[in-house]
Amino acid sequence: MADPAGCCRPCATCLLCLYSCRWVTAKKEKKKGLKTTKCDCSWFFFLFGVFLFTLVWLYFAIIILNDFHNFNEFIFKKRKVWLDWSLVLLIATAVLITYSAVLLVLALCLQLCGQPLKLHWLHKTLLMLTAVVVAAAFTGLGIKWAEEWRSARISLQATGPFLHIGVVGGMTLLAWPLASFIYRTRNTGLRVFLLVVYCAVMMALYLAPLGITSPCIMEENQLPPKPALVGHRGAPMLAPENTLMSLYKAVECDVQVFETDVMVSADGVPFLMHDEELTRTTNVQAVFPKRAALNSTAFNWTELQQLDAGSWFLERRPFPTVRNLSAGDRDQATKQRIPSLEQALEAARQSNISIMFDLRPENHSDYQSFVNATLEVILKSGIPLQQVLWLPDGFRDQVKQQAPDIQQVYGRKRLQNEKEPPLHVNLPYQDMSSEEIRQYRQDNISVNLYVVNQPWLFSVLWCSGVSSVTTNACQVLKEMKHPMWLLPSSTYLMIWIVVDCASFLAILWAFLLLKKCSKRRQTVESETDVLLTKINSLMQE
Repeated sequence: MADPAGCCRPCATCLLCLYSCRWVTAKKEKKKGLKTTKCDCSWFFFLFGVFLFTLVWLYFAIIILNDFHNFNEFIFKKRKVWLDWSLVLLIATAVLITYSAVLLVLALCLQLCGQPLKLHWLHKTLLMLTAVVVAAAFTGLGIKWAEEWRSARISLQATGPFLHIGVVGGMTLLAWPLASFIYRTRNTGLRVFLLVVYCAVMMALYLAPLGITSPCIMEENQLPPKPALVGHRGAPMLAPENTLMSLYKAVECDVQVFETDVMVSADGVPFLMHDEELTRTTNVQAVFPKRAALNSTAFNWTELQQLDAGSWFLERRPFPTVRNLSAGDRDQATKQRIPSLEQALEAARQSNISIMFDLRPENHSDYQSFVNATLEVILKSGIPLQQVLWLPDGFRDQVKQQAPDIQQVYGRKRLQNEKEPPLHVNLPYQDMSSEEIRQYRQDNISVNLYVVNQPWLFSVLWCSGVSSVTTNACQVLKEMKHPMWLLPSSTYLMIWIVVDCASFLAILWAFLLLKKCSKRRQTVESETDVLLTKINSLMQE
């Protein structure tokens, strides 16, 4: 078989070396008469499947970055070791996708060059290992972090139109090696099967936009107002969480609500703290080493004031933004102490922002006394009660009676036939669809969704009409003046038609061009065979 035009023998030799892990020239390979067997084809399809599998995992890895800080906190609670595991995830995923992508490109190039696909056993082993690792990652995600599947559904609303264009482009490029293989193989059944499958896949892709929906496919004048920002524990990317510094940094980010968590000390002082233990966000292990594992509520206020609530932020760097802090911010962070609720209310009052909090731990035997102590501090603080958003469900009726002006925020959806539906709801962003958000907005129910850090997610929720979002990245979302993309339906329809038509013409061109090259190659081979026959006859005479 003659080498195809444009495929030099040194290039083919290099490709064979990388793919087969043996230095054999293309000319020698040709003399040996080696061909791609059914087993080799099976390994190619396995390679293609592993590449797609890893590519899907890469997509998931990018999506779950929005919530990965929660995973880091979870690992710290279990192992007491802090590490930004998102970096490990991205590096491992990049290695796997790069390896499988390089092998796939090598295989496709070898096919275009008319060389056999003899995958080396080492590559086969590594491919199986890649498939096992990615399968384990998906399994772990499904068991320990099942809500991320719903995050993926939301992400498709943000990326669907662009994924469609990318997949159509990739499948269009695949037409070249596919056409080359179809014109080379003598197996009619395999040829028809591959052609039918390819045409069916392309037809499904061409019609895929009929099933793609996104809230951001709308006219400019239909775009709802930008959601208000709620600082999750303040501005935790810019300052130690649940500190006064974090509150003031959130104010600089134009947040309207400071979201925090309240606990009550052993002597009845409400203070800001998220974790039930103090080990992650203070130096309790150095100050009280024998009591470090105790619940935060086991310490009195005097003891809590001895703890450093800021240095951990510089040492562990929970977010990459810590590296960019100024010298002044670093110095200020080291001086942070655990603030009381009274201090936080005064800071919120002076900054003219609202404060929303949960009261922890909900299962504590003295929870009612916690509610009473917290409510007492609020009523004495002088803050307008309309600026206080109450999240705890426990003893809510008591709070309504003693302070009816406090805004009640519910962590659930409204119930059917509910006489007094909630005016404010606070839910994970995975729990509400775009249709539900629009319906709540029409019914004048304020919807706050948490935790929203990535611009793509903020854009989808913005287009859906959400009232506000709780975020760690207030400094990023503050700068967004517009969703990442907004397409009128007519524009999207035009893009859809243009992409599909361009793809169809490119595929048609690929098959026609390679058919012409195949006929030319067959003519050359026929002429060569005739010439060799004549030479052989002359030599016999």
